[in-house]
Amino acid sequence: MFRHQGKNRTFVHNLRLATLLSLVAGMVNITGVLALDTLTTNVTGHFAFFAEEFMKLNYAAAFTFFIFTLFFLFGSFTSNFLAELVARKNPNSSHLIPISLEILVLMGVGIFGTPSNLSSLEGKIMAFSMLFAMGIQNSLVTKISQSTVRTTHLTGLFTDLGIELSQLFFYKRVEDIKKLKTNINLRLSIIVFFFIGCFLGGFAYNTIGLKTLFAAAFFLLVALLYDYIRLKFFVIKRKTFITRPSIRKDNQ
Repeated sequence: MFRHQGKNRTFVHNLRLATLLSLVAGMVNITGVLALDTLTTNVTGHFAFFAEEFMKLNYAAAFTFFIFTLFFLFGSFTSNFLAELVARKNPNSSHLIPISLEILVLMGVGIFGTPSNLSSLEGKIMAFSMLFAMGIQNSLVTKISQSTVRTTHLTGLFTDLGIELSQLFFYKRVEDIKKLKTNINLRLSIIVFFFIGCFLGGFAYNTIGLKTLFAAAFFLLVALLYDYIRLKFFVIKRKTFITRPSIRKDNQ
């Protein structure tokens, strides 16, 4: 899911990555809306709010929305910086530290945060933290999938989906249609699982509040464990395959 990059990635790898992490993004998104009455998975709306507050001469509020965008940017920068740093020594583990950091941030907000509003210091810190975490996730997913998968916002996905659906009327070659349908299925999977994450997160928030972010962190942990188990499985399988021919040769 995380380890395969470049030409080694397949549709299945991207599908696993897309569905699980878009589910996480959906849960974080609805938690931010219900707890803080603001978006915490993307920065598009924050630029509009920044401009609105600036025109109203409410500079303190405008500055807050501007800082929101910087924390998303900082999360993206941190994610790729750490991934590149680790990849120099162990390419297979380049995703480990960014995802672990995202888990820690989400759990930190779940433990120490309380529902608030953006006018309070606590509300600002929670929003900063969640935007930072989503910046980490979006950067990592984009890098791993070579910009094929994005999981924290849907605007670009609906744009790409609309383009690809229209192309179904014009593409004639079988291989082109097959590739196009693969892309459409991937986009639809991300959208569906983002919505599922929003619904699950909404129901969970009504019961456990900000601890809903524990569930998001749990899914990220499951992704890490799944990747680790598969890696160990293939290592053992490869060793077994190499050992068997040598045993036969010795017996001869």
